Amino acid sequence: MTTTPSIPVSTETVQLAPSFKLPIALLMIAVPLVWVQLWVSGAIALFGVFLLIQAATLRLHFTSTDLDIYRGESLLRRFPYRDWQNWAIFWPPMPILFYFKEVNSIHFLPMLFDPKLLRACLEQRCPTVCE
Repeated sequence: MTTTPSIPVSTETVQLAPSFKLPIALLMIAVPLVWVQLWVSGAIALFGVFLLIQAATLRLHFTSTDLDIYRGESLLRRFPYRDWQNWAIFWPPMPILFYFKEVNSIHFLPMLFDPKLLRACLEQRCPTVCE
């Protein structure tokens, strides 16, 4: 018997757990590249460290009406679901990028969060939005 993660009720606020897979993968890719191209390795490692810090400090909160992005206790940005036109998680076997389009803007976020819970929250809170 398999168990599926419980999908939160859409009226409660859900904070996504951080995922360090993408930043660590970039750091691991940078190591062997040192022998191929030092500056490319350094750039990838620097980006990996940047994403590692972002994963440790940023939090996505799914509320009943908005997606909120927090750094610590400070609200950075609020994205009301009513303004969303569509969303997608790129490369499902190993999710690396979360995309969503609002009425007036497009947003890309690196996958620094639990991808399964992200998908569950999106499907529950934005079911009319096409993926």
